[in-house]
Amino acid sequence: HFFVNNGGDEEMIELHTWGTPNGRKISIMLEECGLPYSVHKVDISKGEQHKPEFLRISPNNRIPAIVDPDGPGGRPYSLFESGAILIYLADKTQKFLPATGVARYDALQWLMWQMGGFGPMLGQAHHFLRAAPSKIEYGIKRYVDEAKRLYGVLDRQLAGKAFVAGEEYTIADMSIFPRAARHEWHTVNLAEFPNVKRWYDIVNARPAVTKGMAVPYLN
Repeated sequence: HFFVNNGGDEEMIELHTWGTPNGRKISIMLEECGLPYSVHKVDISKGEQHKPEFLRISPNNRIPAIVDPDGPGGRPYSLFESGAILIYLADKTQKFLPATGVARYDALQWLMWQMGGFGPMLGQAHHFLRAAPSKIEYGIKRYVDEAKRLYGVLDRQLAGKAFVAGEEYTIADMSIFPRAARHEWHTVNLAEFPNVKRWYDIVNARPAVTKGMAVPYLN
């Protein structure tokens, strides 16, 4: 496995990304799988996600997106939506997602929980706390309360389990961790959620997570 910042090797998966929780899900997965990849920065603060060449691989103008030169049938394939990319990479490598049965659906339902709730709701909390031009107390209360409710759901799920979907580390954990890494942004104290805190520390200590969370390098 090797990492190239803005590389062009045809055999590498292209990762089009920026330093956000959604982008970091995919860099973590690529690091965990040991797949060689090149990083293509999409500076969303400068509107680069709206460039026509990015739209061709990400029809919703959102990061992350990948281009796999060795896609299905050996042909190049582009993919957007972080949850779909995680499933694709898991199936491609046969890692971090059980192939069949209850264990697969356990992981997938928590991935969907992150995609449908934990990600968007915490993103709204971030917006009203940090980005809104004026403090709108209704918005702050609504989304911070929902963030804490979701942390409670996660805490109950992790009671007696090593990882979100059971005893095995999966793409569900990879999808949830980068958003939980911003717990201070949505005024959540992990000490109030001891099972989440235990899980968070275990995932945070993984070398591939450390590397993936640092992509893209913004120097």
